[in-house]
Amino acid sequence: MGLEEGKARATKATKQPSSPRKGFQWVSDLDWRLLLLLFFSLSILLFVSLSCSSSLRQIPSFVRHAAAITITKNHVLVPPLSADVALRKSELTRSRIAVCLVGGARRFELTGPSILDRILDEYPNADLFLNSPLDPNSFKLSLLKFASRVASFRVFKPTPIPETESQVRVLTAANSPNGIQGLLQYFNLVEGCLTMLESYQNEKGFTYDWIVRTRVDSYWSAPLDPNSFFPGEYVVPPGSSFGGLNDRLGIGDYNTSIVALSRLSLIPTLDLLGYTGLNSETAFKAQLTTHNTSFRTLAQPFCIVTDRQYKFPPTQFGVPVAALSSVGPLSGAKCRPCKPMCTGPCMADVMLRLQKGWSWIPWRNGTVELCDATGEWEEGWEGMFDGIVGERLARFRKRIGEMDVNQCVEDFEELKGKTAHWEAPPFEEICRLGLDPTYSDNS
Repeated sequence: MGLEEGKARATKATKQPSSPRKGFQWVSDLDWRLLLLLFFSLSILLFVSLSCSSSLRQIPSFVRHAAAITITKNHVLVPPLSADVALRKSELTRSRIAVCLVGGARRFELTGPSILDRILDEYPNADLFLNSPLDPNSFKLSLLKFASRVASFRVFKPTPIPETESQVRVLTAANSPNGIQGLLQYFNLVEGCLTMLESYQNEKGFTYDWIVRTRVDSYWSAPLDPNSFFPGEYVVPPGSSFGGLNDRLGIGDYNTSIVALSRLSLIPTLDLLGYTGLNSETAFKAQLTTHNTSFRTLAQPFCIVTDRQYKFPPTQFGVPVAALSSVGPLSGAKCRPCKPMCTGPCMADVMLRLQKGWSWIPWRNGTVELCDATGEWEEGWEGMFDGIVGERLARFRKRIGEMDVNQCVEDFEELKGKTAHWEAPPFEEICRLGLDPTYSDNS
């Protein structure tokens, strides 16, 4: 019975004269009972609605997503999570997760806040492990003081890695900016993070359920999806595979991650199996396949912020550089903040000429726009970047731009205070190397 019908019947009943007839009295009582039931039900619905509205901000984000509430975050539209995805997120927040962050600091004032916001804050139970070489940008790593859980922080002075005969046979210097030595340094960073992680596990007496390995120079445009975690399978992004597998991000359980992160120590095995002339990506695929480690490719919302210059427009084996404002997901493609110079039909012309198994980006439906990366970053890139990421994340860029040595030292002191294991040069050395223009001349 509808509400209006119930009201009408109730009104009709109240207008009838009193009658001793039992049948009529029975109908009137029924109508009132129905009206009271409807009133009670509507009251309950109104109370629940008001309660949910007032307490929405107090419940976890994944529950709000499950309630089909669409929000915007830093100009990025975040679609609502399904009930299954929300449940998966809840399961992950109860597991042990390690985040291995590797590489040079470079533009960390641009990339670091996104890592904090869209990986570490999304999974507040995750422990951070940083493995980074010392350079003039290392002072920017002081932004990690805003991370809630830092298990291990390592900044080291890089030294040449002796090249063995097996490494020279297995690896190729082609397309590597620093030759085989560059590959060895990168592999050492990745495996070094695994060493740090295992040491921490042994000390604490537990094993991580999941390990996320990402790069210091990666900008995340959206949160790491909880559906990126698969037991027994190692997850990598599509595209930028250079004949092998994209190695700019990896997500796996402990067993698959042991194989995936052992970049240096598995080279002798590849040598025994007859592999030669491998770049980073083909070596990565070989170490997974030779150790029967299953993998899958899933699109991921991040890109590698680069200062390198590339030919434009890119040809068959060229490297496309995406505009940071691209909708994406960019899955680890090179990017920079720019005014896009190739969109729409131009994208089709360029991407159809590129070798799909090389430096390629999933690009259809207007999800990618390209920069002309033949020169330096264009004037006014700071405003472009701030407009893309929003005021909240832009504040971190401005903080680094205004930082002096004293503030830098204070931030590192705070960061060390929350870090379980610390291995780095003195704070003042890191800060002066990047902020004091006279330091390198006097050191």
